Amino acid sequence: MEEKVIIALEIGSSKIKGAIGTVSPDGALNVKAVEEEPISDIVRYGCIRNIVETERAVRNVINSLELRETPRKIQGVYLSVGGRSLTSQPVEIERRLPSESIISEEIIQDITREALDVSLNERSIVTVTPRELLVDNEVTPRPIGVMGSHIMARLNLVSCRTQLLRNLSVVIEERLGLKIMDTFARPIALAELVLLNEEKKLGCMLVDFGAETTTVAIYKGGVLMHLAVLPMGSRNITRDITTLNYLEEQAEELKKTGGSAFPTLDAPHALGQPDFVTINNYVSARAGEIIINITEQIKYAGLTPEKLPEGIIIVGNGAKLNGFNQRLEQISGLKVRLGAPGNRLRILDGRIHSVDSVDVLSILNTASRQDPQECLSERPAPVVQTPQPSVVEQPAATPQVTPQQPVQPQQPQYPQQHVGGSTSVPRPTPTGTNTPPRPVPPVVPTATETSANTGKKKTNIFKQGYNNLVNRVARIISDGFEEEEDEE
Repeated sequence: MEEKVIIALEIGSSKIKGAIGTVSPDGALNVKAVEEEPISDIVRYGCIRNIVETERAVRNVINSLELRETPRKIQGVYLSVGGRSLTSQPVEIERRLPSESIISEEIIQDITREALDVSLNERSIVTVTPRELLVDNEVTPRPIGVMGSHIMARLNLVSCRTQLLRNLSVVIEERLGLKIMDTFARPIALAELVLLNEEKKLGCMLVDFGAETTTVAIYKGGVLMHLAVLPMGSRNITRDITTLNYLEEQAEELKKTGGSAFPTLDAPHALGQPDFVTINNYVSARAGEIIINITEQIKYAGLTPEKLPEGIIIVGNGAKLNGFNQRLEQISGLKVRLGAPGNRLRILDGRIHSVDSVDVLSILNTASRQDPQECLSERPAPVVQTPQPSVVEQPAATPQVTPQQPVQPQQPQYPQQHVGGSTSVPRPTPTGTNTPPRPVPPVVPTATETSANTGKKKTNIFKQGYNNLVNRVARIISDGFEEEEDEE
């Protein structure tokens, strides 16, 4: 296996990020570059709102990344999806075998297909995570190779609105001409990057504090127990400040420089200067509301804080708010740490801040662990200079000129065309050496042909994506249950 170059693209509500990574034959991931493009109001709550502006921003990121890999071009990208529409719901898949049989990988894949084929109204399944698997009513962490006649798989279906995936396909595939290699659920990818296996087994909460949404994922026993997306983020705090007659850019700067998640009782206030007491009343009130909603998810998961001894791991730019993590710790009663990649990948560019880029780095990490596909065009073949044999010039012979009679040009004959009863003779087009050839008009497909081709293209895309998803989820199910056994 040769080294492969993979490209990750993270389309968030405030920024679009891209990253280049290389996967060595032994599976090690090296991060070469991260590029980003700020955006505003073209992506809302995780869904692309403005196709044209998103295409422009993504193209800028792609162009910046390609400068690192000249002359090769980016042909495919790995994506993640998140946002307000992302949900998780439990499902039970039952399989009765005709007799005592050995459970094989094919049976696990068959169970996976049934889970992925569950009909959801206007929603698409992004991934499936395991909760528990029983063979003949006994918990069986490693089912492959076990004899049994009855299987019960308890799984989580992680899905999003179909429109979200459709808009991604329009921007990436139809308008930019790139191939979507695979699509991951953002909180699952983040958990794989920043959470330790011990933390997931003992119990912890992953919080992704973004611009417009805050995602909470709770792990216990090595598996995902609860997933929720709160429709509030750090931008809500900024826009609260704008009610004090500040522009949004000014409000964002005031939040960063003087805002705090803790209320300010008193502070010096010079005439003409911002009143941070009033500002912090807004900041702390909204921060407190977000924190309360985060901690409430423990109850919705059917757990208590005591069941999460590894505490809260937080990522996202919202966590940079002064005092937020400390107040989260105070209200929840749990320890809080900042999520970071650790030693799961190697960053080659010292300008990359891993904590600020965990979202796009998590995509690279997940892709590198699942049979990564090359995302760049083929390397150009080396140019070999072939020596040319020397040629000895011979003196040119003097041409013999034979006088000839001048030839009279013959007038061309054109067919007569009858228009309205009169004869119309078209004038010939000059055929001199400087006349460009007449352009051939392109063949424009009919609406029926275009529709048929588009449908065929999408069918092929979804078929390939479905097969990739089946194989990936089957591995996730097997690996997840194996982790449960390791805990025992």
